Amino acid sequence: MTNIVLFGPPGAGKGTQATILKDKYDLIHISTGDVFRYNIKNQTELGLSAKSYMDKGQLVPDEVTINMLQAEVEKNQDANGFIFDGFPRTEAQADALDTFLEAKGTKVHAMIALEVEDDILVERLLERGKTSGRADDADEEVIRNRIKVYYDETAILKNYYQKKNRYFGVNGVGSIEEITERLSMVIDQLMK
Repeated sequence: MTNIVLFGPPGAGKGTQATILKDKYDLIHISTGDVFRYNIKNQTELGLSAKSYMDKGQLVPDEVTINMLQAEVEKNQDANGFIFDGFPRTEAQADALDTFLEAKGTKVHAMIALEVEDDILVERLLERGKTSGRADDADEEVIRNRIKVYYDETAILKNYYQKKNRYFGVNGVGSIEEITERLSMVIDQLMK
């Protein structure tokens, strides 16, 4: 089993690359956003709990988020591994994920971060905003704030995984195929 935390700032191409990598390596892609939307839409116990916090404008507590992701892993017991996208976001979440996976006899093998300069991210997101219909992709100030929040949050996790020798930064600039090739070189080394 190979488990990867895929990271990168907004506009780095995580969604695109996760889709390609999950097919190439037969992994399960777990996107925190998708899991939240699914649980809320289907009014699961965890979804209703998460929605109660979101409706008040509060962050969903780690425990609720972790329980949702654990449920996704449990649903896919025979998987070759997972790509975690948008999780963990805090050291507490990273610890909880490690503890959970260790109980299953596995671990996070790598945090792979797509590294892209801010100006390129802004350019990509503004371009995406023309067709995505997402308001947060249309305003440069909002985009720059999202990028800042990403760096503020993930600096801790970069250090967390570097201490475990599991952090890999990958150049996220180039064609989709070039970036996939760079990511694949890291994953192929992990699977040896």
